[in-house]
Amino acid sequence: MSQSAGLADYRAALTTPGARGPAIASVLGRLPVAMVGFSMLLYIRETTGSYATASLVSAGTLVGLAIGSVGQGRLMDRIGAAVPLLVTTALFGVFVALTIVATESGAHTAVLMVLGVAVGATEPVVASASRTMWTRVTPVGPVRDAALAYEAISMEVFFILGPAISGLLIALPWPGTGLAVAAVSMIVGSVWFALMPTIRLHRPEPVEHTSGLLGPLSFPGMRTLAIAAMGFGVLLGFIEVAVPAAATAAGNTPAGGLLLGLLSISSVLFGVIYGIRPWPKAMNLRLSALLATFAVLVAVLAIPTTLVWLAVALLLVGTMVTPQATTHSAAIDLVAPPSAATEAFGWIITAVTLGLALGQLVSGQLVEHVGIWSSYLVATGVGLVFAAIVYARRATVGDRQAVSPQATPAMACG
Repeated sequence: MSQSAGLADYRAALTTPGARGPAIASVLGRLPVAMVGFSMLLYIRETTGSYATASLVSAGTLVGLAIGSVGQGRLMDRIGAAVPLLVTTALFGVFVALTIVATESGAHTAVLMVLGVAVGATEPVVASASRTMWTRVTPVGPVRDAALAYEAISMEVFFILGPAISGLLIALPWPGTGLAVAAVSMIVGSVWFALMPTIRLHRPEPVEHTSGLLGPLSFPGMRTLAIAAMGFGVLLGFIEVAVPAAATAAGNTPAGGLLLGLLSISSVLFGVIYGIRPWPKAMNLRLSALLATFAVLVAVLAIPTTLVWLAVALLLVGTMVTPQATTHSAAIDLVAPPSAATEAFGWIITAVTLGLALGQLVSGQLVEHVGIWSSYLVATGVGLVFAAIVYARRATVGDRQAVSPQATPAMACG
């Protein structure tokens, strides 16, 4: 963000002509972004009785999303969002149905993992298209800053609220309810979003796009941003497995979803305040400072011995969720070319989901073989390592550096 955004700017952004319909539709389409993988985790765990097996399948779903989000973003930058969204939504519905059939049939873990990757790869990435829409329908300045902040805040709320809803739905008689609800929400929201005139009629201007397999990730600053986003995802992944496990160990499995929901409450409240008064001011310092603070706060979760105190600790930890998401979204405009903004945001989604997959995978093993407390402490250590790497690369994130991947010697060595 070029400057802070006030509450009036948020209101102006959300009432922009042509944006209200897609904004409402995107809520349904984006809400399940983390719910699909987490619902898969709970569904497989209930079916097989193993956190380790469930974390493998869930990680496969997140890896698939990481792959698909970049490809979809690249297509959207070239032909618009409507067609890619409609095609992937149809495929997504098919693979979810196949996954449910395979799970109910007692399929081998390897089969479930393959289907999990397919489900993730075909998840329609409404979030990337939605962010790009705001840059088209709002003018440069505080209103656009507010629109992008809203996008980031809501996205991170969905990353937390989705798994929380999944945790509640697991209490219903059929453990696959969460996955089914997530799929229906994503399908309806994505189709609705794609068919809105603002999205359906838009065709990107012919421009010279970044070449090569990595696209905007070829820029050093974009790679630094991706590392920060991955570290953020890793920490969330650890939390999203360890917290429900703590609730289960306390004999109150549905409470796991409610506890995760507390993250979104403090995340939204503090996120809006942070959008008005961001700190640190320098973007290249903000990325590492926020990630390091988040990592340290996660260690606090290892202290509580009751679910009540765990809830209090989660409210504290949640304050660092949305500020990071807002920063990631704002930093794209500094490190990636405008013509590849959708794909660049796809890379951020990729980085976060790969981090989620890694965090969930390791956390699942620690919870099952060491103890819940170990998951939080290992998460802190890993998060601080990521923060140190981002800080060491801080020179790559400054004024716009995306004219060319080899624009300056400093960029070329990133």
